[in-house]
Amino acid sequence: MWNTKRGTWLHSKGEFWGLFVLLLYTSPLSCSSNFSHLIYKIKEGLPKGTLIGAIGADLKLDLSVNPPRSFNLEQKTTSQQYVSLNNTTGELFTSAVEIDREALCAESHEGQGCVIFLDVLILPQQYFQLVKIKIIIEDVNDNRPHFPVDEIRVSVPENAPVNARFAVEQSAVDPDIGIHSVQTYWLVNDYGVFTLDVEENEGGELTPFLIITESLDRETQAEYVTDIIAEDGGSPPLLGTATLRIIITDVNDNCPKFTESQVNVTLYGNATKGMQLARLQAYDPDEGANALITYTFSERVTQESKNLFNLDTNTGVLKLAGKIDNNTWKLYKLIVLANGPTCIPEVTTVTVHVIRQLSGPPVVVPRYIAFEKDGVVSISESEPPFSPIAFFTIKNTEPQQKIECLLEGTGPFRLVPYERFKNEYLLETTEVLDYEQQQDYEMVVVVRNPHGLVVNTVVKVHVMDVNDNAPVFKQSFIDVAVEENNPPNTFLAQLRATDADSESRGEVYYLLGADAPTIFDLDRSTGVLTVSTSLDREEKETYRFMVRAVDRGTPRKESIATVIITVQDRNDNSPRFINKDFTFFVPENFPGFGEIGVLTVTDADAGENGWVALSILNGSDIFVIDTGRGALRAKTPLDREQQGTYYVWIEAIDGGEPALSCITMVTVLLLDVNDNPPTVLFPQSNQSYMLVLPNTLPGTSITEVYAVDRDTGMNAVIAYSIIKRTDGEPGSFDIDPYTGNITLRKALNNRGLYSLWVKVRDHGQPELYSTVLVNLFVNETVSNETLIQSLLPRSVDITHGELPPDKEGRKGGQVPNLCSEYQVLLLALTATCLGLFLTVVSLVTYICCKKRKPKKKRLDIEIPLKLNHEMVDKNPMEISNI
Repeated sequence: MWNTKRGTWLHSKGEFWGLFVLLLYTSPLSCSSNFSHLIYKIKEGLPKGTLIGAIGADLKLDLSVNPPRSFNLEQKTTSQQYVSLNNTTGELFTSAVEIDREALCAESHEGQGCVIFLDVLILPQQYFQLVKIKIIIEDVNDNRPHFPVDEIRVSVPENAPVNARFAVEQSAVDPDIGIHSVQTYWLVNDYGVFTLDVEENEGGELTPFLIITESLDRETQAEYVTDIIAEDGGSPPLLGTATLRIIITDVNDNCPKFTESQVNVTLYGNATKGMQLARLQAYDPDEGANALITYTFSERVTQESKNLFNLDTNTGVLKLAGKIDNNTWKLYKLIVLANGPTCIPEVTTVTVHVIRQLSGPPVVVPRYIAFEKDGVVSISESEPPFSPIAFFTIKNTEPQQKIECLLEGTGPFRLVPYERFKNEYLLETTEVLDYEQQQDYEMVVVVRNPHGLVVNTVVKVHVMDVNDNAPVFKQSFIDVAVEENNPPNTFLAQLRATDADSESRGEVYYLLGADAPTIFDLDRSTGVLTVSTSLDREEKETYRFMVRAVDRGTPRKESIATVIITVQDRNDNSPRFINKDFTFFVPENFPGFGEIGVLTVTDADAGENGWVALSILNGSDIFVIDTGRGALRAKTPLDREQQGTYYVWIEAIDGGEPALSCITMVTVLLLDVNDNPPTVLFPQSNQSYMLVLPNTLPGTSITEVYAVDRDTGMNAVIAYSIIKRTDGEPGSFDIDPYTGNITLRKALNNRGLYSLWVKVRDHGQPELYSTVLVNLFVNETVSNETLIQSLLPRSVDITHGELPPDKEGRKGGQVPNLCSEYQVLLLALTATCLGLFLTVVSLVTYICCKKRKPKKKRLDIEIPLKLNHEMVDKNPMEISNI
């Protein structure tokens, strides 16, 4: 914009505001000239007092003459309100009324421009001159583009293709001209699917076009709202804004399409009313209501044409509805619309050429080779290629006329001249027909003579079906799962097979294969597969057999499928131990958590139903069981002498729902080891003694040492021996090594206390033993018990290193009835073997009879005491193991 300050500066310099000044003169410049023409250019909107031009200076006039020249506007005009003239200098200025080019020249177009014309008179008479002033008003960018409405609506179908263009009819206007007018349009937000293009018409007007850049989907977004910006070419540019609402309209995915966009029809002048001229064909791939097509004339078709021609809205058949003048040549153009639901109408143009009747059109005589009924030719799909369908003979032609005969339509057909005769044409197939792909064809035999007369003969071909398709299963492998223990006649699956053939050829029935077990039934009509009995997975888990689908055509065709039936497990089997009960032999003192034995259990079920967990019902404080391997273990070493037999009840539970279980009994028999030394029961103390009369006869049984061993077998066989004597007469007493019976060997001559150290040992490995002191007081009476107590030993300390030899310490002393070492060893081995044999026999007898005989509680120690009541127990003491 030019402001007042800048205008004043220009005035001070004496420059013109316009771009140039053009001086035109009617004659060479001189004082006697009486007509001049000046042209000035100024911008609109200049402030008051802006210099437009200096007339005197531009005409090179002498302003110092006398009388002085005066400059005057000839008359008051509308243009004079915009300027003021200095009468003395002839300088022309802008007035207080601002020049607005758009208001001043509202009715002129851009090519005409905007001009102010002024006539200036130079006086007095001797200087008279008429000056024609032309002021060209140049445009400045003082107006913004503006749209005629605040909101512009554009409807776009959702199936509009990419790059489709839609005009935005409410384009912006700008009163400015040239570069200051609207130059471009753009969108604030294009959503990634739109853009704008601008087209200029012949008048220079710009129209914005909305262009689709991506596919639209109304179901995803029904409308887009953005701002459209109109921008002029000023510097800086001015903008105009309006809301652009893009409405996505819903359409069918497919719309009707004509097979031909241009149809030419030749009509003779003598054609009769009701004659069929053409059948317009449009197709829509949709089905049902979406494929419904109606045919109508466009609104651009004249009423005369509508009266003359009739268009069937449903079939598209165009017929002659009025009388044609045979003496005139005329051309009718009929624009026909194919309308579909929510579709943009498809357009085709039917050009009807009306010509005068000369010799009449050709006559087409069809002769059908294939079976024909009601104008429809039927041919089997099994016919080979080039099978003849019909002959067409062309008549009513002049001998010299060249007839053009051709076939219009789609399909594997051709129309060829028959070589032997003129004007004979053969319609035949070009390839094998397929009923399943297309059943009906419609073609037109078009005959055209040199006069342009055209005859159309419609040929309809129907393809007859043959049994050329076998039934097809939806799946070649049919997997069926069923739980075991199902009720009889349980439904398994419904087999489905389809046959593309028609009628009975496409009807399918079902049969079981020869490998199918008899327990399965298949309904021939419905394909329902059932099982007639209850299935047991443990008996058979998978059944695999063939099924057949057979059609009813001739010859019959069939296909097969494989049925795989998997019987799913149910928890119908309890766990089972391999034995009804278990017996394990284990030596006592077996290490803690050592494996006593393994219990094997099975479950015929599968999966979780076959998972088995073992648990101990009793004795869990003593035993544990490995639920994985079934290994039975004792938490601590077991002592046979405390308990020799354990009865443990083990339960096996599976993982089914509900869980099933079974119970077995485990008998644990402890085998003896030599872990107990003999226990001396009599005498009960080393401080006890026994009175022996001096007159006791040799051979008399004095007393006995009685001991027991908690072990069994050879470990419990006990031998007795005297290992030390403290009597006054060595060799006076003997001990029986087997019974422990002490007898007098010889007569007693001395009175006093006789002490015998007796060793009690077993026959186990290793050998264990105990010792006991037998005190015998030889006297007639016990008169002084205090003396006897003083003679008894006060302490006993016998170790392995200190044990005296088993033989008597006195010369010639021997233990009576002892065998040699070899004899003892042989006896020990014999006793050991006998004990093992008796143990095995006893165990076998026990196992066989334990359920028939009541169990007796075993006594840890059986003591057959035969005590000599003369023995006196004075100070009992514990005999420790040595």
